Amino acid sequence: MRLCFLVEEQYRHDGMPLEVIHQLRAWDHQVDVLWPGRSLIRISEAIQAGSHDAWVLKTVSGGPGLTLLEAAASVGLTTVNDVRAIRGVRDKALAAVIARSKGLPVPVTYAAARPEEFAEIPEAEFPLVVKPADGSSGRAVRLVATPDRLPAPVEAVGPDGPAGGLLIAQPYVPNSGTDLKVYSVAGELYATERCSPLHPAHAVRERQIPLTPEVARITAEIGDVFGLDLYGVDILLGPDGPVIVDINDFPSFRQVPDAVARVSAAVLDLARHGTRGREASVGEASVREVSLREASSVREAAPAAPAPPFTVPSLPRPARPAASIGGGR
Repeated sequence: MRLCFLVEEQYRHDGMPLEVIHQLRAWDHQVDVLWPGRSLIRISEAIQAGSHDAWVLKTVSGGPGLTLLEAAASVGLTTVNDVRAIRGVRDKALAAVIARSKGLPVPVTYAAARPEEFAEIPEAEFPLVVKPADGSSGRAVRLVATPDRLPAPVEAVGPDGPAGGLLIAQPYVPNSGTDLKVYSVAGELYATERCSPLHPAHAVRERQIPLTPEVARITAEIGDVFGLDLYGVDILLGPDGPVIVDINDFPSFRQVPDAVARVSAAVLDLARHGTRGREASVGEASVREVSLREASSVREAAPAAPAPPFTVPSLPRPARPAASIGGGR
């Protein structure tokens, strides 16, 4: 197969997706790599119907790669993840509205252009977690105990330059100081725990942990609602149960056993059969939920590395128009 990876500047030295690119090439697939943000791209020739079986993006919020991925989708090329799904989770304000409207456990969310505007929120809802709507990797996330602790406009200038763009605020969910990160690799779920960025003094060894049926159900529903195939979810175990605090497309997949081989195989499967996008059927969601109930815990030991040909078990997806499938290589 022929694939095109868009790797933005922040990830040009990261194992994910660079090791996936190396693995796919080792399996004799052709992988082209474009570097939006630090190279000239002749898009009129690079983006053509049938030029690749799929385009894959490791993106940052607000980066140039998403526009290129949207251009690829506009001429009928398959994108991993579905480009509309990526847009839905890259904006945290938009993601919170979509998730909450579908009944997913997301905190009440406020939006403002300036942090001092959050002072209008009732004091009973403090402490607040305040973060940029286009943030990533825990950047500029603050825990604000009381309204008088909200940063003044001059304080809103951080290491990345003057503050700008939309901010969101959510009531703090009391928790143990441990974040639960659940990864989905085209339907296979893996749970890990790590130290919360809001509690850096709380020592937590990052490790894989058993996945409960309730968390598995919530994670699968996120994939169904947003149309994601490769994604991660940050979940807190609060006093009232699991709460979603972040959703990421194409995350790091840390602590997932044989992550490179599994993600590489999932990319090939999605390139061949198409991503779910927003057209995932109710029937597919039901099948996924049943399969998750049957496998509600992760394996304690990592399995042997899969050798090609290897495909991640996948569920039926809506048929794609023939024009969206590139020629096999």
